[in-house]
Amino acid sequence: MNPDLRALADEYWDYTLEKHPTSAHMLGDYRFMDRMEDASRAAEDADIAKQRDFAARARAFDSETLSPTDLVTKETLLYEVETTAGVEEMRQAEFGVDPIFGPQASFQVSIPQMTVETPEHAGKMLDKYSAIAVMLDQMSDRLREGIASGRVNADFAVSRTVEQLDEILATDISDDVFLKAQMPGAYTEADIEAWKDRAAEIVRNEIRPAYARYRDVIRDEVGPVARSDEEAGLRYLPDGDLVYSRLIERYTTIPMQAEEIHEIGLQQIDRLAAEYLELAGPLLDTTSLEDIFTAMRDDPGLHHTTGEGVVAQSEEAFASAKAEMPNWFGRLPKSDCLVEETQHGPVAFYFPPAEDGSREGTFFMNTADPSSWGTYEVQSTAFHEGIPGHHLQIAIAQELGDSIPAFQRNGFISAYGEGWALYTERLADEMGLYSTDLDRVGMLSADSMRACRLVVDTGMHALGWSRQQAIDYVAANSPMAMYTIVEEIDRYLSFPGQALSYMIGRLEIQRMRADAEVRLGDRFDIKGFHDVVLGSGLVTLPTLDRMVGEWVRSS
Repeated sequence: MNPDLRALADEYWDYTLEKHPTSAHMLGDYRFMDRMEDASRAAEDADIAKQRDFAARARAFDSETLSPTDLVTKETLLYEVETTAGVEEMRQAEFGVDPIFGPQASFQVSIPQMTVETPEHAGKMLDKYSAIAVMLDQMSDRLREGIASGRVNADFAVSRTVEQLDEILATDISDDVFLKAQMPGAYTEADIEAWKDRAAEIVRNEIRPAYARYRDVIRDEVGPVARSDEEAGLRYLPDGDLVYSRLIERYTTIPMQAEEIHEIGLQQIDRLAAEYLELAGPLLDTTSLEDIFTAMRDDPGLHHTTGEGVVAQSEEAFASAKAEMPNWFGRLPKSDCLVEETQHGPVAFYFPPAEDGSREGTFFMNTADPSSWGTYEVQSTAFHEGIPGHHLQIAIAQELGDSIPAFQRNGFISAYGEGWALYTERLADEMGLYSTDLDRVGMLSADSMRACRLVVDTGMHALGWSRQQAIDYVAANSPMAMYTIVEEIDRYLSFPGQALSYMIGRLEIQRMRADAEVRLGDRFDIKGFHDVVLGSGLVTLPTLDRMVGEWVRSS
């Protein structure tokens, strides 16, 4: 590899880890584990300048003289730094009240997952806790900037976040998540109790007062000037159209307009309606799409009653996938993927393995309301979040080692990663992994969610839809439970544009595969195609398209 380009890529990744100490910690890099992210305006300004500098230095490499591997690195690095700077210039922290991924929600999941291997690490965790209080005050300052500039959140985000903070503040400190961090194996019970005593003191004297100040700013300062839920999308901010266009660029990696994405979503909804009638109609003895959705949503017999049942079905899906993967992939990950139950965060999500091997990949199922999980939808979710979805893409990338720069092994481009994971839901059907036709209907249900995302994300942020209008649309065009629908809509409002990456990425990967199948005919090798898609770590969709084309020409 070009040594100068490799040096730049390594410098970028080292800088990224230092800037994102939580991500570094989750990857098993403990150098910055005593810190939290700097949420100040000054830090954001400095980062924008740094990202622009990385971009200028990357562009200086002549693409015509680079090897294929180096060209992938250059293209991916340019995407990362240019879109990061472009999005940061939109100052989203000014309207950063977030009931889905905000600190009051994310810490409930992340703190217990942070590995703590030595007594020194345990001490650094306490320093991290003190830094959390500083970060929360910085976030409060950014919200005040938003009030001054007329850029504030909608009512739903304010009320839900205040409720979450009130609940945390009312919890007995002995049951606080910050006392549930992992402990070094060498620690005695006395060591653990001493550590918990110190942690409780920081929670009592630093974190909780900061949480209270953060809540008060949201409730008493943002609340009175919050936008109504009728105007919850980005369109209703002074510069909302520009913000959304940059987020579309970031999360799709290809040139697209909101209206174009909206139309693709509508087309997918129409396609799925025909599939439901063909597959689910006979199972549920109806020719009515509305009746199909109602039965899937409301029939108690089609829903779980316990979190244990959700986890058990996920583990069964993983076992089936592991047995079949060698027939569809040339390269398989060494790291395993485990299933864990949680009561916090999104309905389902994946944490990658630590690169140092200290933690396996983990697929989390949120079972706060087990009945919100249809028995038919667990398998498709497990295939997406775990095997052969996110786990294969992320674990294989990590295991490529020094053959590619670290940022390509450990970073994440949503259109590629989520596009791959959604692609594997349909791939699982080809692999014969769905246990019953009802589980295959769950595949359609998952498709409905991602197709609806194209419609409602663009609807709220570009076309002026209200929050309730988006909720109603998803309820009318998918079998999702109302609890899940509301969570999803609030997620799209809190994390604009990201939800577009799933279906756009899937459609692009399917298009690339279809083109390769036509061009290669009998010479098409599904293992070879999948190894190309997964074999270079992090890439954008345009780069992946070029790589697949080169593979076809050389096959």
